[in-house]
Amino acid sequence: MSTANKSAAILPPIKVQDVDQQLRGLFGTTIQWFGTHWLQILIAIGVASVLVIAFHFIRRTARNYCTKRSGPANWLAVLARTVEKTGNIFMVVAAVKIVSAANFAATPAEVAATINFLWTLVAWFQVAIWARELILGGIENRTHGAHYSGEAISSAMGIIRLLVSFAVFAIAFIVVLDNLGVNVTGLVAGLGVGGIAIGLAAQGIFADLFAALAIIFDRPFRRGDTIAYDTTTGEVESIGLKSTRIRAATGEERIIANKQLLEKEIQNITQRNYRRCVFTLGLVQWTPVETLKRFPAMLKEVVESCDQKFVRAGFMKFGDSSYDFDLEFDSEHAGFKEFFDARHLVGVAIIERMNAEGISLAYPTQTGFTAAPEGGLILPYSDALATAITASTPAAHLTTDQSALSSPDEPEG
Repeated sequence: MSTANKSAAILPPIKVQDVDQQLRGLFGTTIQWFGTHWLQILIAIGVASVLVIAFHFIRRTARNYCTKRSGPANWLAVLARTVEKTGNIFMVVAAVKIVSAANFAATPAEVAATINFLWTLVAWFQVAIWARELILGGIENRTHGAHYSGEAISSAMGIIRLLVSFAVFAIAFIVVLDNLGVNVTGLVAGLGVGGIAIGLAAQGIFADLFAALAIIFDRPFRRGDTIAYDTTTGEVESIGLKSTRIRAATGEERIIANKQLLEKEIQNITQRNYRRCVFTLGLVQWTPVETLKRFPAMLKEVVESCDQKFVRAGFMKFGDSSYDFDLEFDSEHAGFKEFFDARHLVGVAIIERMNAEGISLAYPTQTGFTAAPEGGLILPYSDALATAITASTPAAHLTTDQSALSSPDEPEG
């Protein structure tokens, strides 16, 4: 600590053998001061008493607000609870400090130094108490407001309260010692080394703890939301100190470390505004061109008749044995049940309309040929059966199918 800081210390260096002498000097100075300024001192005591009463009134108002209020804590309730934690000793010392700062009663240097010492000691620890309540109140406000309450969060809050209390009071203790002229360099270095050692030993726990705090404050999801993570999809049951528990759609409970959970992409399915469904419909390759042209408009009519939001429909690609069309429509509900029911309703309506229009869906077909001994091909059916199939199949269908096989780039023939 520099020489300037030492000279600015609140109290002069105290030796053990000089304690009695300094106490005697302070007592004598105080008696003499009372004898010469008793009227000013009485007025100062009255002013200080009024200030203490005002402080008590403010604390009682905050306490009544906390008592009457119910439900999750908001920021006003957090502030009221912080004010409620104001101690009586701090109120008295603060009132004395305010009156002494006015120098109304010509306070002696020894008495003023003692008041400054008490004020530094009490004020910093009171600030530590306020800081702890504000930090913990803010965390609780976020957890209750985002539905993070539960046994796991209660356990996490116990650990968080311990860590926050240790941190704020350690800082207050160091600041008090520094203001009293004590060299705290070695103490700070020791605490830093100890903190590094503890951090390295429990880095996994602290990583998950800070990940839990990140989930609470950033709110990528909440308890009760349905999320998709990696290969897991399910409902978030609880967010704990080290892990998050997800109930999968298949019934099992999956436990994922908070740190790992934040390292990958998370899809919050509950927060989606709608669900999109895509149908791929493969029409047989002998479907007339006129039917292919009006097929998207027909699909739009079907979707809108089912009270769903039509997005688009049209030709997609040439399949091995079909002309493939894609249909996209939205279910304007985030819930999976509503989406499932809408998909079923539209699918059945499409089948019903296609049956009424005489439009057929394609299915995979395959013909096998056998090699003859002389090098030719043997048909997989007899000549009589081939003649019967030719007689029973419309010529237009046969022509369309043959043209599709010979020229796939011109499927309409």
